[in-house]
Amino acid sequence: MRRLITTLAILLVVVVAGMTALVLLVNPNDFRTYMVQQVKQRSGYQLEVSGDLRWHVWPQLSILAGRMSLTAPGASQPMVTADNMRLDVNLWPLLSHQLSVSQVMLKNAIIRATPDSAVQKPQGAPIEPGDSEPAIAASNGWTFNISKLRIADSLLIWQQPGGDEYNFRDLNLNLNQDDNRQASVELATRVSRNQRNLSLNLKGQMDVAHYPHRISGQLDELEYTLDGANLPPQGIKGTLSGQAQWDGDQQQFALNKLQLTANDSALDGSAEGRLALPQQLNLALHATSLNLDNLMASAPASDNSTTQQANVMRTPVIAEPRAHNNADSPLNSMDLQLTLDADSSVWRGLTLSNLQIDTRNQRGLLTLNKLQGKFGDGHFSIPGSVDIRQPVTQVAFQPELSSIAIAPLLKALELPASLQGTVSLKGDISGAGLSVAEAKQNWQGNAELEATNLQLAQLNLQQMVRRAVARVSNRVSNDQPDDQGIEQLSGRISLKQGNVTLPDLQGGSSRLALQTHGNVDVVKQQLDVTINMILRGWQGDDRLAKVLNGQPIPLRMYGSWGNLQYSLPVDDVVRQQLQGQAKTRLNQWLDSQKSAPRQ
Repeated sequence: MRRLITTLAILLVVVVAGMTALVLLVNPNDFRTYMVQQVKQRSGYQLEVSGDLRWHVWPQLSILAGRMSLTAPGASQPMVTADNMRLDVNLWPLLSHQLSVSQVMLKNAIIRATPDSAVQKPQGAPIEPGDSEPAIAASNGWTFNISKLRIADSLLIWQQPGGDEYNFRDLNLNLNQDDNRQASVELATRVSRNQRNLSLNLKGQMDVAHYPHRISGQLDELEYTLDGANLPPQGIKGTLSGQAQWDGDQQQFALNKLQLTANDSALDGSAEGRLALPQQLNLALHATSLNLDNLMASAPASDNSTTQQANVMRTPVIAEPRAHNNADSPLNSMDLQLTLDADSSVWRGLTLSNLQIDTRNQRGLLTLNKLQGKFGDGHFSIPGSVDIRQPVTQVAFQPELSSIAIAPLLKALELPASLQGTVSLKGDISGAGLSVAEAKQNWQGNAELEATNLQLAQLNLQQMVRRAVARVSNRVSNDQPDDQGIEQLSGRISLKQGNVTLPDLQGGSSRLALQTHGNVDVVKQQLDVTINMILRGWQGDDRLAKVLNGQPIPLRMYGSWGNLQYSLPVDDVVRQQLQGQAKTRLNQWLDSQKSAPRQ
């Protein structure tokens, strides 16, 4: 044990003595010109290092530098500036006066990926082929290998030519590269724009052998958090993974074997596109579960919304929320092709199955070639278009519904779920705005409608008629059992700025015939609807029973939804019939008197 301790002490003394000798004998400033020349020779970039270089021995032998900058050929702004730079160097190459850098660390750096910091070719210079590789200068006996890059507490400014500028703050990057230029990368950053905040944490593997022309690799995991204006209170959180490729010459990317989660939604598929203007994005996705209510700020509140909102951390309000403007939408500068198949999805509380979306966006004109799926035993298809090229969104849809449950649909549209049954329709609607509130106020159109098995909540039409007749006359009765609903009702309806007009809906059941007309104002929450009913099965007084079996009895419902008024004037119908009978008998008596011989 004593010999081991002695040996270790001797080695420690030798190492300390050797490093001290290097610090005393090797001046790090001797490498300044060499580093500048090597960077210039290998890449054409201009490296500037301010202040004296100095050694830092523990825990890693390093060269510390002050402010530095790296500028591309012909660029008006440096690509990289940093307040501090640290070069971790390998010990043994220094013995032969060689500089071998194992890691470069930049702190408080500003990295510009903008047109002003990009390489500028001289006017009239020939354009090299897109698949050419950068020339590598021959080695002159010195080595300059960088296997690790670390960037801490920095800022990345990214801008495409003609596009908006994005600032990625709190940038932390670890990049490790082997001799075959296979690299592992860890990145964390955040970006804020239009009162929205995006945080990213990324881990992956890259093949940078053909950088900057091509990069490929594996995105092991990207964790993201998105919150702010026009987003759900809890924000959007999830992960992304897949195989990625980047073509630097064409500014194109591809992501295959994509696995994406967003809150409680899970999707897979592929994505490819181009970042250069005009931007392009093609998405082919499949979702096992897709909860749109948890991804939209305009989704209706669920029954347990109070509990959920109690757990949401809200940031202090320092300004009024920014008004939504179509100019903020990235769709105005993008060509998008999206195909999506969702096994199960949720929209405004409706559980949908086999949802299929096929849409194309051309600079703000969104064409829905296919938007269809199933809800319960019914099916829906809503092709159309959405135009966001102007400040006010314009929409046009051609909905087709088949056997869709009415009550949950009314609830999803924020209307009283006072009607049960199923509805089928085929229509054509258009207007301004895309939200439910805007649809109520600004949309217009027509539709052919057919409803089946209708039931009005807490309203039995047959009972109402029988009781009204009983109050007027006891000469007739109707003992037929209630149908408890309307078997069928069909006709044409129209919508204009929140006013639903029912010009003539007809239908009924085996013992009840209906004819309905009127209007419903969904904005003011008022209605004025008259239902002309013929209830069959009356017995008793033959004349009165015959009248009631064939005479429509009008039920008028009017007023606000919260204080609905009813009018069922059965006595008027009976009185008119009695008056008609009396008039008929009087006319018959007068006729008989005229025809009788005079005495």
